[in-house]
Amino acid sequence: MKSTFKLGALALMIQLAGAAFAAPHNHGLDLPNYDPAVRAQDDLFLAANGGWLSRTEIPADKSSFGTFVQLRDMSDARVRAIVEELAKGKQPAGSNEAKIGAYYAAYLDTAAIDRAGFKPVQPHLKAIDGLKSVAELTRWVGQVQGEVATPFAMYVDADAKKPQENRLTVYQAGLGLPDRDYYLLKDDARMGEARKAYLAYLQQLAGFAGEKNAAAAAQRIYALEEKIAQLHWSTVENRDPVKTYNPISVADLAQQAPELDWAALFQAAGLPTMESVSLMQPSAVKGIAKLMADVPLADWKLYLKARTLDSYAGVLPKAMRDAAFAFHGQALSGQKAELPRWQKGVAEVNGALGEAIGQIYVARHFPPEAKARMEKLVANLLAAYKDSIDGLSWMSPATKLQAQDKLSKYMTKIGYPDTWRDYSRLVVKAGDALGNNQRAGRAEWLRMAAKAGKPVDRKEWGMTPQTVNAYYNPSQNEIVFPAAILQPPFFDMNADDAVNYGAIGAVIGHEISHGFDDQGSQFDGDGVLRNWWTQEDRQAFDAITAKLVSQFDSYEPIPGKHVNGKLTLGENIADLSGLQIAYKAYQRSLAGQTAPAIGGYTGEQRFFLGWSQSWRVKAREQRLLQLLVIDPHSPGEYRANGAAINHDGFHQAFGTKQGDKMFKSSEDRIRIW
Repeated sequence: MKSTFKLGALALMIQLAGAAFAAPHNHGLDLPNYDPAVRAQDDLFLAANGGWLSRTEIPADKSSFGTFVQLRDMSDARVRAIVEELAKGKQPAGSNEAKIGAYYAAYLDTAAIDRAGFKPVQPHLKAIDGLKSVAELTRWVGQVQGEVATPFAMYVDADAKKPQENRLTVYQAGLGLPDRDYYLLKDDARMGEARKAYLAYLQQLAGFAGEKNAAAAAQRIYALEEKIAQLHWSTVENRDPVKTYNPISVADLAQQAPELDWAALFQAAGLPTMESVSLMQPSAVKGIAKLMADVPLADWKLYLKARTLDSYAGVLPKAMRDAAFAFHGQALSGQKAELPRWQKGVAEVNGALGEAIGQIYVARHFPPEAKARMEKLVANLLAAYKDSIDGLSWMSPATKLQAQDKLSKYMTKIGYPDTWRDYSRLVVKAGDALGNNQRAGRAEWLRMAAKAGKPVDRKEWGMTPQTVNAYYNPSQNEIVFPAAILQPPFFDMNADDAVNYGAIGAVIGHEISHGFDDQGSQFDGDGVLRNWWTQEDRQAFDAITAKLVSQFDSYEPIPGKHVNGKLTLGENIADLSGLQIAYKAYQRSLAGQTAPAIGGYTGEQRFFLGWSQSWRVKAREQRLLQLLVIDPHSPGEYRANGAAINHDGFHQAFGTKQGDKMFKSSEDRIRIW
């Protein structure tokens, strides 16, 4: 798991397929997919995407479709070409190329997986059957870290107050439904349907595990998960870096949660001897530990069997795969058909050997000139941000000085890491799909576990080059842009600067802004979690962001379901601030000249149209419901319009006036960075 505080993931990663983004027209403006009947002054999102929305059906194997999904498809197709080439050829024994090819080929061989049936997973189920005590249950939870979902989980990353050191964090987990709300909101009809589907799935899992009374077993598993859900912190609480940073000595943890032998748990997980750890949600972690002692061991065994089968569903026989899709794909996400097996295989091998594939990917698909142009864009955006901080009316000189210090220390990573990950310890066997999955998960966990207590390696990346995403990491004060996002519609080497600044420029600004959103702003330039603000400045900042919370709280994507303004605040700040900074950077790039009109649009108009068309998306209701509960990002149309409506440049570019649906008076516009 990546650190919760890697705040800047630009979009929740969705493993979906689709066609490539429409070829750019008029230097980046995708005019055929605009809706000429809609004025940007009334709805910027529909103006730039209405034609596409009216003509596009979400493909059957998708729960959502749009820019990010389309780019993910492009990246997946490129990875597919790489891995299939390696799978068909003869590679040196033990090489990364051989491991990639064998891993992918084994996953795609569903005939062999079906012939093996449930035999490959039986040793795991028998091990669970053999658990005789809470002590053995505790060790089992440690032994399967990285392989199977457990009641609580662990990761190792930079300590929030000592970011040069790695620390183990224990956090809440253990739910089969997407979030605690699915268990706790009893009056929500949509979540009620999800609960019904989950109980049916649990009954199938119990049957596959050999339980004679599968229906009763499902009820017992669900009852246990509901108890776990009652302990979980909310998604909004989990966004608070101060509340979720709770270092504790292992000795004190043993005293405060004596139900478990924590030292034995950590040892079983392969962790080095540690004096202290951090609890992300102390009450939840300790509460789950108490449940492990209080709930009958027989119920825990049922639960663990269900979690094990669900974790390995993709490499188990067809009946198991079909059951998993019926729940995860259809009931929770609204998909009508499964993703093609090759694309699932790409996701699996990316997870197991991602940087080994990435090394080949960038050699084929990321030319040096793209990186050089991106470096120039980033430098321009950082310069614009510096000027913007100087011009803030609500911030005092003392806090501005601290903000400028932080900005000056940003580290930028573009395209791919300088040092590639070592996969020499990962054992991949031909024809062993489940074993490969298990060993890959455990190898990655042990690689991370070994870092506990050691210095942080600032060269490491949290995403592979072929990932269509970007992020800001506050503990390292770094912005990271993988190669796969640096393509149209975000970044086009041949496109007009206005569109590039509105798209990739706003992406860059978005990630820079995460260092100054409600979470990232609590870390200083060295990545230390500390308050570097004056009290008055923080109060002024909170007052401004409260208005943004209210704005997004008012949006209602599904009847009766609103955007959660507090959950999405960080991303909404980054969208708004990123767009503002990108616009300033674009204006700087003109050096006082006026951009020529293209396609009937001024340079300033093209900037905002480029921004809007990059958020093109459609989603099924089930998926949208899930995202509204768990995703810190707002739906695409509200990202496009919600930031633009507060931007002075937008209103100037399109001449909005009273009566236009996107008109907002100057005094009511929200301006942060």
